[in-house]
Amino acid sequence: MRARLKGIIASVLALAGCGSIYYHDQPPGRFSGSLVVMWVGEGGPSGDGKFVFVPRPDAPLTFTRPNGNQPATVIRPGIMYTDGGSVPRGAQIFKGLSPWGYAPAYMIHDWLFEARHCLVDNEDDPRFEGLRQVTFDDSAKILGEAIQALIVQNKVDRNDLAGNAITSAVNGAIAKRVWNEQGACARGKISNEHRAEIDAAFPDIAPEEKDRAFRAPAPPRITAAQPGRIVSAIDF
Repeated sequence: MRARLKGIIASVLALAGCGSIYYHDQPPGRFSGSLVVMWVGEGGPSGDGKFVFVPRPDAPLTFTRPNGNQPATVIRPGIMYTDGGSVPRGAQIFKGLSPWGYAPAYMIHDWLFEARHCLVDNEDDPRFEGLRQVTFDDSAKILGEAIQALIVQNKVDRNDLAGNAITSAVNGAIAKRVWNEQGACARGKISNEHRAEIDAAFPDIAPEEKDRAFRAPAPPRITAAQPGRIVSAIDF
């Protein structure tokens, strides 16, 4: 996740006996569609490498908030870079703190930050119109709703320790600085090289469908691009 979870080991220990309002107090939303993530390179000290979330045109990952909660009642992430959950490697020894343990929920949270960065930078992109009113506090609540959805939809086991730690960390001071960061929108654009890899990995999808779903820059004229490696695929 873009909101780095530094200090999460201490958070895990501190939260072992208490509950996060961004986790326990959130009713479950609902996921539909499919999650597809491609590995495109090595990562840094957190997460588990550099990946691209690829929305499938025929079954885009979609999260519907519970009870018609506003803002952003329905969230459908677009193509973006991700490292899953930005969990420092030392914290990954704890059950439930794998960078991909709550992968669909992390994609929703990443997309909220992607949208925020581009809106802060005055990027005019219709994909983000429904997310303009999402606040930093909302982003943590939505992550809690998404984790609860994964539990209810039997994609993960309930793990209150991990849920508390993660939702508390993403509402901390470090995450808030990332939320308000300027200049991050341009860095989040998918490179032409990686777009070519995506095209090679999905040869059966018509170009016009890719453009509609991916909304990425046109790929360079590469005749033999190697497809990125698809490392995660989850259907709802």
